[in-house]
Amino acid sequence: MAKLFGTDGMRGEAGRFPLDVETVCATGRSLTRHLAERLGRAPQIIVGRDTRESGAWIASALISGAQQAGARCSSAGVMTTPGVAFLTQHLQADAGVVISASHNPFSDNGIKIFAPTGQKLDERLERLIEEDIFAERAASEVEDHSGEARHSSFTAGPVETPARSIEDSNLVREMRELYLQHLASKADGLRLDGLKVVIDCANGAASEIAPEFFARLGARVAPIHNRPDGRNINRDCGSLHLDSLRRTVLEQGADVGVAFDGDADRALFIDERGETVDGDAVLWIMAQRMQERGELSANTVVATVMSNMGLEVALRERGIKLLRTPVGDKYVLDELIRTGATLGGEQSGHIIFPRLSLAGDGLLTALQVFRAMREAAKGLSELAAGFAPFPQVLVNVRVREKAPFDEVAAIKACADEIERALDGQGRLLLRYSGTEPLARIMIEGRDRPMIEALVSQLASVIERELG
Repeated sequence: MAKLFGTDGMRGEAGRFPLDVETVCATGRSLTRHLAERLGRAPQIIVGRDTRESGAWIASALISGAQQAGARCSSAGVMTTPGVAFLTQHLQADAGVVISASHNPFSDNGIKIFAPTGQKLDERLERLIEEDIFAERAASEVEDHSGEARHSSFTAGPVETPARSIEDSNLVREMRELYLQHLASKADGLRLDGLKVVIDCANGAASEIAPEFFARLGARVAPIHNRPDGRNINRDCGSLHLDSLRRTVLEQGADVGVAFDGDADRALFIDERGETVDGDAVLWIMAQRMQERGELSANTVVATVMSNMGLEVALRERGIKLLRTPVGDKYVLDELIRTGATLGGEQSGHIIFPRLSLAGDGLLTALQVFRAMREAAKGLSELAAGFAPFPQVLVNVRVREKAPFDEVAAIKACADEIERALDGQGRLLLRYSGTEPLARIMIEGRDRPMIEALVSQLASVIERELG
């Protein structure tokens, strides 16, 4: 049976399986039934979404299916992913559902499900939901021999009751304020008066919340890309497209810029000189600060296999151990919980402070970075000094299938040749995307021209064999 849930929930093109109305309704029904079996009662579910034009009808379809199975549902309207995770825990709901495709283009969407702890849904329950979806799909095809034609009638459009009609405006405002108060509690009295901050909201879920939060702390806020129209989420903006943020920081002489992605669970920064400060650099900054304060448990930081070797070297020189996990913030969180470590994250900007939240939260990450700047009375460029990343080249190759790389002789031979060429002075990471039909090639080394040539060589082989 095919897997529908990847490393970050269920994701795909909005309107097509598994994000057609019928399947989304089935997801809501299945989630409710399994929660009810565990709880012995009707579950309470909170649903939030980002700003994609498909978010309203997908949220409505999921809520419709959940209500059919007996769930009590509340809509948080447009809300960040970590905001939904917080509300699920704070309001003692049994599950929180986020309708978002994070950094993907507007045509995609997704379904992420959180447990009351703020952690993502356990894989066992994901598999049960997948089984139910395929069982319902098979049954409907038996009942209606038109099969694919029947399913296609569910692919195009919104359900009859749009999500906005179930979004009580007063309740949405109350939930938004609860989240803002939660963020303020983590500020613990910190004031940012005089700090000039450019905030790239990615035309996403943070478009209203982020500027308001940092303005409440006294920062001089210059928001950009904060006018979502349903289709401009992540378009040439946000954490994947930093050029406009860099330009604005330099033009306005700002102290710092921060870019969120569409659902605001990640944050990347531009320092006062216009240089990028990515997730690895944030881990470096926060690890030093936490170590000095005795807050870095076991002098350990958790990152993924994508984190730069330069981070590992810099941390080692300060007596800090770097533990690596597979790519995905859920794996980082699992390792943080297993080891009791107090700092973890990804190069992409997912940073987790488990003593603050079990969900990666871009706004909390920005808060911690701004706190470090204010308390050290230093610019972000100075805080990031001491971390020298190795040159790193990352290329994505679209594939028709995800065959194990070791089982494709030409790919294995090329990868082995690259490892010999690197000779311990770099590393090759070859993996598949968890959410897209892509092979991801990453090579690090001290010699950029060399690693660019090696990446090109391997990409050509993969394209020939699997493209």
